[in-house]
Amino acid sequence: MSRRVVRQSKFRHVFGQAAKADQAYEDIRVSKVTWDSAFCAVNPKFLAIIVEAGGGGAFIVLPLAKTGRVDKNYPLVTGHTAPVLDIDWCPHNDNVIASASDDTTIMVWQIPDYTPVRSITEPIITLEGHSKRVGILSWHPTARNVLLSAGGDNVIIIWNVGTGEVLLSLDDMHPDVIHSVCWNTNGSLLATTCKDKTLRIIDPRKGQVVANNFEEPVALQEMDTSNGVLLPFYDPDSSIVYLCGKGDSSIRYFEITEEPPFVHYLNTFSSKEPQRGMGFMPKRGLDVSKCEIARFYKLHERKCEPIVMTVPRKSDLFQDDLYPDTPGPEPALEADEWLSGQDADPVLISLRDGYVPPKHRELRVTKRNILDVRPPSGPRRSQSASDAPLSQHTLETLLEEIKALREQVQAQEQRITSLENMLCELVDGTD
Repeated sequence: MSRRVVRQSKFRHVFGQAAKADQAYEDIRVSKVTWDSAFCAVNPKFLAIIVEAGGGGAFIVLPLAKTGRVDKNYPLVTGHTAPVLDIDWCPHNDNVIASASDDTTIMVWQIPDYTPVRSITEPIITLEGHSKRVGILSWHPTARNVLLSAGGDNVIIIWNVGTGEVLLSLDDMHPDVIHSVCWNTNGSLLATTCKDKTLRIIDPRKGQVVANNFEEPVALQEMDTSNGVLLPFYDPDSSIVYLCGKGDSSIRYFEITEEPPFVHYLNTFSSKEPQRGMGFMPKRGLDVSKCEIARFYKLHERKCEPIVMTVPRKSDLFQDDLYPDTPGPEPALEADEWLSGQDADPVLISLRDGYVPPKHRELRVTKRNILDVRPPSGPRRSQSASDAPLSQHTLETLLEEIKALREQVQAQEQRITSLENMLCELVDGTD
């Protein structure tokens, strides 16, 4: 009589558990826009959720510790003139988030560590280049300030957020609507899916499709008959892929191995209510003392509920096999280095002593000097005294005045920030 051999895996008993009621975020008007993005983004400091907003688009940013009921007047991040469709935190700066909108623009925002007393309305920079709605955003995993966007115009644009310039525009790769885009580990290649039912592997710097003929899948998994969009989340540290269906009420997870049959079903986390969207915490934001290997933020109609995936272990010691060194917040390359052809793997950190997010770091944007841009050619006019070229002295005087005005504005901004901090301390003191 043959005995069945059970596959050995440290993740066979991973189980999911919803957080207690007091750990959820209540009274949030989650967006009802029909779009396929996750509507939620999370990092070790903040939780961001796209919300309903009259007369434009908005999302809310909450410190992770601010659980419970959210005040209806809590400040939002507003500025788009149409609904926000996607948001994504910068992997190299926990205070910077990008938003994409139906208004064809991308905006990059600096989120303060303190709770603002009014809505944030001024982005650090607005990126304009798409001719239709922008529905997909993805930061480069290893290069500083490199952001990818994809729009309803079937175009992928890669930006240098630090200068506001377009690094690359891939406008002849997709004949139809782009459904999803993701980077590989070192950011040298892109994988895209399209309405034409073709998966493409793209080298963005060469502007070439390097692979899209996938005739035979290495594994085929029947999911269900739901017509909701699947949101896949892959953890390379554990080789586990989590599949969350929008409109579904479960999270299925599988372990990926290099030997056949390649995909191994682990388990399913099920709950009563369907999910409107889902956020996925980076590995450095997990609680290693509790053997937490993944954390999701499930969006309901009016709340956000954390769901924790845990490997049961009896020991309280750090589990080296569960937590290999993982990508940290430091970039490995600058934008121009990546554009020139350099590649670098992520800079890894150890989670042995837990992870403490760095203090607030500002994103500095250095736009090209408008004085270096040649004026557009037009009909020649007779030159009057007012049209005469500026003298070197006049030009230097104007530049000095601009510099002085800029310093004055910065000083006023610092004063406003200081007053906001004082007000927050007074409010906290009276609570």
